[in-house]
Amino acid sequence: MQDRVVFVQGNEACAQGALYAGINFFAGYPITPSTEVAEILARQLPQRGGRFIQMEDEISSMCAIVGGSLTGNKVMTATSGPGFSLMQEALGYAIMAEIPCVIVNVQRGGPSTGNPTHVGQGDVNQTRWGTHGDHAIITLTASSHQDVFEMTVHAFNMAETYRTPVILLFDEVIGHMREKLVIPEAGDLPVVDRLRTSVKRGVDYHPYLPREDGRLPMSDFGGDHRYNVTGLYHDMWGFPSSNPKVVESLLNHLVDKIENNVHEITRYKEKYLEDAEVVLLSYGSSARSAFHTVENRRKRGEKLGYLELQSLWPFPAAMVREKCRNACRIVVVEMNKGQVTETVKATIDRPERVFLANRIDGELISPTNIKNILRIINGKGV
Repeated sequence: MQDRVVFVQGNEACAQGALYAGINFFAGYPITPSTEVAEILARQLPQRGGRFIQMEDEISSMCAIVGGSLTGNKVMTATSGPGFSLMQEALGYAIMAEIPCVIVNVQRGGPSTGNPTHVGQGDVNQTRWGTHGDHAIITLTASSHQDVFEMTVHAFNMAETYRTPVILLFDEVIGHMREKLVIPEAGDLPVVDRLRTSVKRGVDYHPYLPREDGRLPMSDFGGDHRYNVTGLYHDMWGFPSSNPKVVESLLNHLVDKIENNVHEITRYKEKYLEDAEVVLLSYGSSARSAFHTVENRRKRGEKLGYLELQSLWPFPAAMVREKCRNACRIVVVEMNKGQVTETVKATIDRPERVFLANRIDGELISPTNIKNILRIINGKGV
């Protein structure tokens, strides 16, 4: 068999990636600009033995996939800004109860209903800090349809590996533009299956007792084992606990299982960093304009480099420091008021080297916009 080549929207690339990863349950509510993800899975998922449910809102959508995952399914929902805001409480529950699931957020303008049909990248910090309490989160992103497909597969793999919600964050431009996608043959990309417990029926099962490798085997809810699931602090049996040692151990576990594996989770692309005096660091659709700028100006002899983040959280601080170590200036290209820029400044030695190239008016930042900002930076002698 050969790989299949198609010409699709980014939202369809996401749906195809989910099918490749083995999704068998989707619950969601239509919202621009993510609706096509639901529409495509509504047609294709039942044809493959899966289930699709259109819920009454985004709150119930998130709760539905939590329940679907507990019963042994690979699950996903898709939304955009206001819907993602509604999902935060149930997202926190999934983090606390360690329930693997994938949440797709196709960003648009905000706050509130903002601009439903235009691009934005204002949800970066919400994916990290949207829920209350101490926790870690995995957030992936992509700048091309091929990467959307692969990052969707990675999202499912990471959800199953770390038994956690994973957020796939791209934006309206990527979601609605069309370009070539090569759908790989089954087996070409690794797919992580649900790790199920080997504990037999009738034997005491500890749903929150990690193995030596840190993974937590699961038992399908309603299957061989009865166990408790709660959003409260809980012990290894899943029952609520206020024991300080239990609470501290649980919270450290929720953070450490992700933050201690940042090297495994980190995804990025780079080009021309070896001799770069100026590094353009970007992500999502903004990265396309950043890459175009670097390619054109390299032809004129300017020493620009390109660094694209494909994992935003946990933030790959060590990698960013290393890749930008020798640059005189780091220019972060994004479509918000500097959400990743501030994180880069907190990461880099000599944060005065970090500058923002942005656009926040609902239009894609262009190479011309970036060129003009570079001219201003150079004109100031910084």
